[in-house]
Amino acid sequence: MYDIAHLDIPPLRRCAGTVRLPGSKSISNRVLLLAGLSDGVTAVHDLLESDDTQVMLAALERLGCRVQRDGNVHTVRGIGGRLSTAAAQPLSLFLGNAGTAMRPLAAALALLVTRDGGDITLAGVPRMHERPIGDLVDALRQLGAQVEYSGHEGFPPLRLRGRRGGVADTARPIRVRGDVSSQFLTALLLALPLASGSDGAQPIVVEVEGELISKPYVEITLALLQRFGIAVEREGFRRFTIPADSHYRAPARIHVEGDASSASYFIAAGAIAAVDAPLRIEGVGLDSIQGDIRFVAAARAMGAQVTGGPGWVEVRRGAWPLKAVTLDCNHMPDAAMTLAAMALFADGRTRLTHIGSWRVKETDRIAAMATELRRLGATVVDGADFIQVEPPRHWRRAALHTYDDHRMAMCLSLAAFNPLAGGGVPVRLLDPRCVAKTFPEYFETLFDVVATEPRDIPVITVDGPTASGKGTLASAVAARLGWRQLDSGALYRATALAAMRADVAATDTTALARLAGALPLRFDGDLVWLDGIDITAALRHEEVGALASRISALPEVRQALHALQLSFRRVPGLVADGRDMGTVVFADAALKVFLTASAAMRAERRLKQLISKGISAKLDALRADLEARDARDMHRAVAPLKPAQDALQLDNSSLTIEQSADRVLQWWGERNAFD
Repeated sequence: MYDIAHLDIPPLRRCAGTVRLPGSKSISNRVLLLAGLSDGVTAVHDLLESDDTQVMLAALERLGCRVQRDGNVHTVRGIGGRLSTAAAQPLSLFLGNAGTAMRPLAAALALLVTRDGGDITLAGVPRMHERPIGDLVDALRQLGAQVEYSGHEGFPPLRLRGRRGGVADTARPIRVRGDVSSQFLTALLLALPLASGSDGAQPIVVEVEGELISKPYVEITLALLQRFGIAVEREGFRRFTIPADSHYRAPARIHVEGDASSASYFIAAGAIAAVDAPLRIEGVGLDSIQGDIRFVAAARAMGAQVTGGPGWVEVRRGAWPLKAVTLDCNHMPDAAMTLAAMALFADGRTRLTHIGSWRVKETDRIAAMATELRRLGATVVDGADFIQVEPPRHWRRAALHTYDDHRMAMCLSLAAFNPLAGGGVPVRLLDPRCVAKTFPEYFETLFDVVATEPRDIPVITVDGPTASGKGTLASAVAARLGWRQLDSGALYRATALAAMRADVAATDTTALARLAGALPLRFDGDLVWLDGIDITAALRHEEVGALASRISALPEVRQALHALQLSFRRVPGLVADGRDMGTVVFADAALKVFLTASAAMRAERRLKQLISKGISAKLDALRADLEARDARDMHRAVAPLKPAQDALQLDNSSLTIEQSADRVLQWWGERNAFD
């Protein structure tokens, strides 16, 4: 996950490949709650791993559920619809900004404490305390539940209290508004089987006041209740009946399909940029129970070519530019946000209506989307329940706010395809970490299927002598930017290690070049693998480093590794460290740093590293070796060690890694300003 303050995405031009989606948030938290309330064990396959599901899992465990994980399977042993004695004591649950946890848990726990007794407080982040819940509370109070507002009237935090032996009043229909959020109705439907039979074993009726929005999410709720043994009868979307004596029955095994809302970003990317080959999306298909799969029809209306089947969808660009549309989006409010981003690439004015629920989500999404699309240069008109977007005439280089809203971040990332619509500017997303709510690996997944011209991908080079700390500095800078890293020294050390293991002489240039050109090398975070073997520690051995220094002067070896080095220049950017990154390999780098430190200081650092690994060494010998390597590297005929003419020199003799990284990032910020 990109745990950084901001992420710069370069101008993107192509999209193709295969994406595997995480599980649906809407399905995941519904399934977890139902499994937690059931009597028995449910094996939940492919559960979404996100902030929202972690919040729900933590809450269920505190309520007495037992949860075990084995790979992609979570086994949930439910509480059988009863609060334990421990859970009935004063308890405070923190639910973050997870509406799919707050609303259903509020309803279920209100009914449980009414019957079993208890004192439970539900709270979240400040934004959660701004999201309305009054209509649900009003419905729960009709049942006789004691629900109090701990803060502002109509909003969380909530306090739920009751005495053992209480009975919910289900004799009359429970009325709930449907025109603010469908989550209120969903919460009641998920919870009311807990009260089944409390009034002479009569059915429980829920009536919806006003027009129900987001109907497909209610369809998901009804389908999942059916899987857990509750067959809800209904009259359209106005009246719902829970049969008498309903009980949750664990289905033993249930699969969480991929998130259809998350699929929308990749369907949109394919519609915009899948020209040479299709983009395939796996985990959710045209058979999905999620309403947001209707986004496929909207994408087709805008010109996308979409095919699919059970569990998969493939997308290609069709009409270009995309077709402007006017759509009623009541049936897919979350995915409709992606249409607003697609409107940036349309041939006119796109108008999305019936989206009033956007205003009570993680942020006021209508206002937020309008503000950020305007930053990009779009003309936007917004109202109480609509947004109207005309694409930019001139794209602006903008830093976009994400409002701690995962869907804002993912939608706005699509703006990076602006070169295909007459742009050519990078896009900065502030606080990209918010995607962890539903899709922690979103950006990694996106970057694996997009491409652009090498010249568009920014590169920072860090060159310097042996033991100057260039690798450590490059790693720190790459981590803070969310970029990829190339440790070119590791390539030469891997070649040296491979030569030693194959008994290839340091003078056999032909054999060395052959080894270098066919290295079965793989980087996995901080680990380096050679032919399936972890060689991370072996690369740091002194004899490997000494041989690497010698063979790195051989033109044949350098040429053999050149193409491999260039291949590391991938979205979103690259920090490359070595001895000729700025002078030879990435001569067009946007920022070049030449790191220096005295031989004495470098020898002391190397000695500390060796001692920490239990390797004995002498300071004088290390210094002499470093000075010899410096002389050899500076005077070699091919790519001698020297600063590039436009490099900025940084003496880190008295600086920490953090201070050195701060300096490099300051230089980068001065050259890479955003509005």
